[in-house]
Amino acid sequence: MPDLFFVLYLNRILKRFMIRKLLLTLLLLYVVKMNAQQDNSRFAVGFNYGFGSEFNNRNYTFTNQFYKVQLYYKLKETKHFQYQILLQPEINFAKHQLLNFYFVKPDTPDYEQKRAEYTQLKSVREYVLNCGFLVRKPIGKGCSVYALASIGPMITDTETERMSKGFAFADVFAIGFSVKLNKVQIDIRPDVRHVSNGGLSSTNSGYNTRNIEFGVSYGL
Repeated sequence: MPDLFFVLYLNRILKRFMIRKLLLTLLLLYVVKMNAQQDNSRFAVGFNYGFGSEFNNRNYTFTNQFYKVQLYYKLKETKHFQYQILLQPEINFAKHQLLNFYFVKPDTPDYEQKRAEYTQLKSVREYVLNCGFLVRKPIGKGCSVYALASIGPMITDTETERMSKGFAFADVFAIGFSVKLNKVQIDIRPDVRHVSNGGLSSTNSGYNTRNIEFGVSYGL
């Protein structure tokens, strides 16, 4: 009887141990799965704010501030680099003024009236949908640098001496620095931007600006 009692007692201890071991194993597998899902997340969504102005130019002034929604998709990741595509709906609020009225030449129809009109300070609003390609290089735990090039269609609501009202294109080249904390990523991004209508209208001098953006994104 004592031997039977001892065997039953030992069997109970072993069962408890096996149950605990099984639960611990399941918990460990769950944690590994969650980490794998986090590492393999391909999508992120974010928001950027930026501002800038034209390169030094004696003919005109152009200042702008803009807001972007950032939609990221990770195409591929290697040992040293990560490749992403990016969709960027944007609204841009700008101020523009012609400084050199001789920019409007006498062969322009109603050139005197246009000189008087264009030399007034104007508010310009732009609606943009840029598509970009981003190459990222990790430089430490949670930090990375990257290069970004994007292009997309744009609608501008104001005619100026440099560009017609309506359809145009926005081209952007940027470099950036990111810090990632869990799923949250913080960005700082200097960039240069060119806007023109691609020759679709006779007025197509366009704008060239230097900007800086600040953003935050979240991995889905």
